[in-house]
Amino acid sequence: MKHVHYTEVDLEHPQEADVKNMKVRWLISKKDGAQNFAMRLFEMKPGGNSPMHQHEWEHEVFILEGGGFVKDQTTEKPLQPGDVLFIKPMEWHQLINRGSTTLKFLCLIPYQK
Repeated sequence: MKHVHYTEVDLEHPQEADVKNMKVRWLISKKDGAQNFAMRLFEMKPGGNSPMHQHEWEHEVFILEGGGFVKDQTTEKPLQPGDVLFIKPMEWHQLINRGSTTLKFLCLIPYQK
């Protein structure tokens, strides 16, 4: 069993292009023996964003702190603590922090088989 405080997990730069002012902690991953899903904690500073992107796997997202926006190709909706997102495979998406505080969110993804 893994049991750590999240601050004990390294804060890393995401590998995706066009990431701005955002870092990630891989809370649970393959290196822990997780075979099906990864749990990640993102910390997006003010002015930060993920790239507008899509991929073949789904995302489950839970907003912990701060505020921001989630966009697809045609709409933009505000985010606040407690909001939940389900992003379907191949759905375009981007998260943006235009606020004055850090946006923190959990993001779970399946491993590709």
